[in-house]
Amino acid sequence: MKTFIYLIFAFLAFSACKNESKEASKNLQNESEKVEFSIIIHGGAGSIRRENMSEEKEAEYRKKLEEAIRVGYDVLKNGGTSLDAVQNTINILEDSPLFNAGKGAVFTYEGVNEHDASIMEGKTLNAGASAGTKTVKNPINLARAVMDNSPHVMLSREGAEAFAAEEGLEIVEPSYFSTEKKLKSLERAKASEKNKVASFYDADLQDSKFGTVGCAALDKHGNLAAGTSTGGMTNKRWGRIGDSPIIGAGTYANNSTCAVSSTGWGEFFIRGMVAHDISALMEYKGLTLKEASHLVIQTKLPELGGDGGIVAIDKNGNMVMEFNTQGMFRATMDDKGELYIGMFKNE
Repeated sequence: MKTFIYLIFAFLAFSACKNESKEASKNLQNESEKVEFSIIIHGGAGSIRRENMSEEKEAEYRKKLEEAIRVGYDVLKNGGTSLDAVQNTINILEDSPLFNAGKGAVFTYEGVNEHDASIMEGKTLNAGASAGTKTVKNPINLARAVMDNSPHVMLSREGAEAFAAEEGLEIVEPSYFSTEKKLKSLERAKASEKNKVASFYDADLQDSKFGTVGCAALDKHGNLAAGTSTGGMTNKRWGRIGDSPIIGAGTYANNSTCAVSSTGWGEFFIRGMVAHDISALMEYKGLTLKEASHLVIQTKLPELGGDGGIVAIDKNGNMVMEFNTQGMFRATMDDKGELYIGMFKNE
């Protein structure tokens, strides 16, 4: 009888192991399947809750996210480069007052708008970035120009603006970036008892979020690219620069691993070199993009005291949207044209 029971348990254990092996093989196959192209975007992470947003405003955000990602999708579908897809997609988000980048940038303590941006390509590891500009209409275009037309990686403030003018980029008056909603965010921050730098209070959400926009893409040529653009943090002082223009923190791309764009409390993303850390875990530890992103955003970043999220895509076109906040504006499209748009935590 004992022998019979033992044989039953042995058979059940063998079957369970076999099923686990099949499931593991299935997961491995899904991770290794390569799509022709794909694209992923974000519009910032933070306390984004459905109950705090009107249906009209939610629809407005979703419409703009779809408009932006379809621009990049069309570039990729027609054989364009991942760099162009990333740049053109971010342009749409920069031109919208909904997001903290370009037109919708938040105000500094001095009552001005300062912009940071970066872009990187995975094939050559070439990159470009700009920080602290006040008159360049589309900062991501300046980052691309720095990468393509200068021997440098990052330019800042007046020098970056002079370079932008020489490159023929669109220059606007500082007042172009002024919006009433973001000005009220500054007034709210200054009126607060602690008067500290904050993410920014968004009246649409009745809460605060980290405002940044970003994009990562894989093109038909097998090349990855990522880019990020932001207005920084409301009430920032002393020329503060966050992670968005820092290669390896706010943006990273490497054809052998992945492309990443970050959004969150920049100081912690810089200390953790979040975007590069995800790539390094894939390259040196053999983790999948999903595993590496989860480890960094759900464990390593919170251990430092930071919160936020990332969007990323690996060399096979697998996409990840990882965040440890209540929500993140995000969207994806693959080579089949399947569209996903998300804003809240569980959707």
